[in-house]
Amino acid sequence: MADAASRLRSLAEQLLGVPLPVRVRAWDGSQDGPPDAPALVLRNRRALRRILFKPGELGLARAWVAGDLEIEGDLYAALDAMAGLVWERDEDARGLVRSLRDPDVRAAVRDLLKLAGPPIPPAPPAEEVRRVRHLHTRRTDKRAISHHYDVGNDFYELVLGPSMVYSCAYWEPGGTLESAQRDKLELVCRKLGLTAGQRLLDVGCGWGSMAIHAAREHGVSVVGVTLSQEQAAYGRKRVADEGLTDRVEIRVQDYRDVVDGPYDAISSIGMAEHVGAERYLEYAGDLYALLKPGGRLLNHQIGRRPQGDETAYEVDRFIDAYVFPDGELAPVGTTVTQLERAGFEVRDVEALREHYARTLRQWVTNLEAGWDRAVRLTSPGRARVWRLYMAASALAFEHNRIGVNQVLAVRTPEAGPSGLTLRPRTWHG
Repeated sequence: MADAASRLRSLAEQLLGVPLPVRVRAWDGSQDGPPDAPALVLRNRRALRRILFKPGELGLARAWVAGDLEIEGDLYAALDAMAGLVWERDEDARGLVRSLRDPDVRAAVRDLLKLAGPPIPPAPPAEEVRRVRHLHTRRTDKRAISHHYDVGNDFYELVLGPSMVYSCAYWEPGGTLESAQRDKLELVCRKLGLTAGQRLLDVGCGWGSMAIHAAREHGVSVVGVTLSQEQAAYGRKRVADEGLTDRVEIRVQDYRDVVDGPYDAISSIGMAEHVGAERYLEYAGDLYALLKPGGRLLNHQIGRRPQGDETAYEVDRFIDAYVFPDGELAPVGTTVTQLERAGFEVRDVEALREHYARTLRQWVTNLEAGWDRAVRLTSPGRARVWRLYMAASALAFEHNRIGVNQVLAVRTPEAGPSGLTLRPRTWHG
């Protein structure tokens, strides 16, 4: 069909009620829109069907993951330009019904359906996880963790680099990803006040980086727990290679099943996002019970902006379907409140939002530089999921839609001494 791009652009703008900020390139080779803008490339009619049968973020994500939709030009600029049309737009079903009452809107939808070809909904890509509701049982949590982390250690090495730290780095001017991740691990250790001979529990220990750093640099004994078999195997090998098997134990174990406390300190870095709102007080209470009086918890967690009506919060559809099944974000104030309800005294909160944006951009650079290998190690769809998720997340951090915070909390004894000095922020020196 001649000039599909012009028709797509005109109908989309009629439907949305605003100009499209990107170029459109269609399957027939036609294109329309600002010549200097990134291009939204619909490689086939199936891309349009995906978007029409699942309007909004999920339809676009399915088309992207399947390779039916691509972005030509600056990925960040395209996602930034599209944010107001997709992620920040009201997708309430009642609003959609109201808009469809407009005869012009209905006519535009009919024309788009004709342009899309046979009215058969395409099957979701194989990488999509079908979710029903967020149960956060031991079984569902293990399955969710496996979906995200058991992608292959070689793939994570390509994206994360030699540090194998999958959380926000702590950047200094002129620093590298490796130095920034080392500085983050050291920052956590300093906040926990680790000293030789102490016991540390690392909840959600990943590939063992925090456990190894704490044992090697601070002389502590560490138990790291993860639900990922692949992470545990990789971490154990690293521990053995470092000669630290007498001080570091990596377990495949749910944090709720750890019973060998008390510990002097607990680190939970990038793990609490998997806990869920209904289970968070239980999580906080379990960690409190595992600490000795005076012990410290460092909780490093992504947070979202609070909503006027918190009951209306919904998990991001793309993230839930393709990245972190059952993951949930909470405002930092809610996190602090739950920790205090569990008995902790919260002593310090540090926001590292801009640090995570820079970290994610570096991970995207790593992925793009090793793209062909990433595809061989996983699948084209999985690699595309990661590129989209990390780039979009970088922008979300940059625009303050989400943040990340380190919360230092103490199991303060009944007598009252916290164990911290009057000016405790010496950990930054």
